[in-house]
Amino acid sequence: MADVTEPQAPKIEFPCQYPIKVIGTAGDDFAEVICEVVEKHAPGIDTTTVEIKDSKNGRFLSLRVVITATGQEQLEALHRDLKATGRVHMVL
Repeated sequence: MADVTEPQAPKIEFPCQYPIKVIGTAGDDFAEVICEVVEKHAPGIDTTTVEIKDSKNGRFLSLRVVITATGQEQLEALHRDLKATGRVHMVL
């Protein structure tokens, strides 16, 4: 019988350009709050490249930003702090 192995997640080579999409409850300061958290973990983000989209019914916003990722620990801390805002439903 063939040995079946679990597919492995692709290895990320750091540092790299890493896109992050954050989905959360819409609000006037959503982008500002998210960018502050991201800036804390990845200083020097280019805010001119931040993409913000409303959901169809306007209840949610998605924000896409590209950071320079330096390691898995940075990404985990960023995810944890984004969730801790209480505004974020999902981080992709």
